[in-house]
Amino acid sequence: MAFRRSAALLVSISLGLAVAGAALGQQSRISITTGGTGGVYYPLGGGMANILSKNVPGLQATAEVTGGSVDNLKLIGAGKSEVGFTMADTALDAAQGVDKFKDGKVGARTLMVLYPNRMQVVTVDGTGINSMADLKGKRVSTGSPGSGTEIMALRVLESMGLDAKKDMKQERLGAAESVNAIKDRKIDAFFWVGGVPTAALTDLAATPGVKMKLLDHSDYVDAMNKKYGPLYVKAVIAPGSYAGQDKASTNIDVWNILVASDKMSDKMAYDITKTLFEKKADLVAVHKEAENIDLKNQTVPTPMPFHPGAKKYLEERGIKLP
Repeated sequence: MAFRRSAALLVSISLGLAVAGAALGQQSRISITTGGTGGVYYPLGGGMANILSKNVPGLQATAEVTGGSVDNLKLIGAGKSEVGFTMADTALDAAQGVDKFKDGKVGARTLMVLYPNRMQVVTVDGTGINSMADLKGKRVSTGSPGSGTEIMALRVLESMGLDAKKDMKQERLGAAESVNAIKDRKIDAFFWVGGVPTAALTDLAATPGVKMKLLDHSDYVDAMNKKYGPLYVKAVIAPGSYAGQDKASTNIDVWNILVASDKMSDKMAYDITKTLFEKKADLVAVHKEAENIDLKNQTVPTPMPFHPGAKKYLEERGIKLP
């Protein structure tokens, strides 16, 4: 009798473990690839991960630090990430399998158009740099390897007739590393493409004894679009965006998009898109650039088609997509 009870107990425990295992099996884990810690992708990605983990049943999301757009798309292509931030110009290269993606096209789909990414060319007083032409012969960071910043920086320099390797001492640093380097006078200027304000640049502008300057560069947008397509737009960074910035700075913008693997289920893509739009206020609390995440911006042309799940949600909200 005791043996039978023990056997029955073991069966009961086994069934309980099996049910628990099945429940655990329903938990989906996704990685959201972002960028460096000094930029905007990383805090926004962290905010998205928290929102999704709290509001989508059975979903656990984490934000990962990366080099940026190029790395994010390659990780999605390799099946090592499910969701990632990218600039539209980098996404176009990935879709076409060119430049940094010559090894193969990336199978990714758009979940949502985010906000305009703003190129910021930064220097400080004492470097002798007052315009883009003054970058020649200087120590300049063009962005970290694997970043969309580097792609865009090299295109701006190309449109100026400059070669980063031949016409200046090129460094390849992210936003936070560039700020530290310019504080230590190890570089004279750096390129950064991100939201405004970017935390690392806010830190630089607020540093005692340092006068940060943004260089105007919108004159080069036509040459860039002529070669690479209508990806870039002239824009203005408003005065006061950073401490001590007393005048507007003309710059070049490119849109950011959130993309997912084309292998993601329609339901998950729908749930992610729906939740992020409905919890937009929580994202704005993380960074004000999230204010630009708007249904009306979803008709901005994207180099990767919308995921069917995301498209379903947007069409439910009255957005007509191609």
